Amino acid sequence: MIRIAILTASDRCSRGESEDTSSLVIREMLKEVGEVVFYALVPDEKDMIIEKLKYFCDELKVDLVLTTGGTGFSPRDVTPEATKSVIDREVPGIPEAMRVFSHKKSKLSILSREIAGIRKSTLIINLPGSPKGVRENLEVIVNQLPCAVKVLKGEKLKADDAKKCEEE
Repeated sequence: MIRIAILTASDRCSRGESEDTSSLVIREMLKEVGEVVFYALVPDEKDMIIEKLKYFCDELKVDLVLTTGGTGFSPRDVTPEATKSVIDREVPGIPEAMRVFSHKKSKLSILSREIAGIRKSTLIINLPGSPKGVRENLEVIVNQLPCAVKVLKGEKLKADDAKKCEEE
């Protein structure tokens, strides 16, 4: 099972003005893939996002960090910039696939700025802030996450693993 951390970046949720329902969608969709071992909610503050990402990767050593929120055009949306500052390598195929799939459902998906990358042995993926956006994006990648984590850990993929990763 994959060890997962969720980070929600939202000014409104951090002030108690709105409920963080996006993280609930993440939990629901990944319950068959792994275990959420840590969750944090921070305002849209780059330094706070960076601090949590480093903590999840370097201290908790989780396999996967999923962020939700802070990926739009608003001046306060800084999650991609925070993520870029902590990753060692970018993984462009993940957000590219998410945007292509989402574009079929909403033309506004081209305004999303999610990125994905690797810090040490942790995969970090930015997701939108809305529950609908989270669901649509995770649908695209959920089956590939176990394979991604195995490869990142240096494990060989067995034929059965690769077949599961090819499923939609």
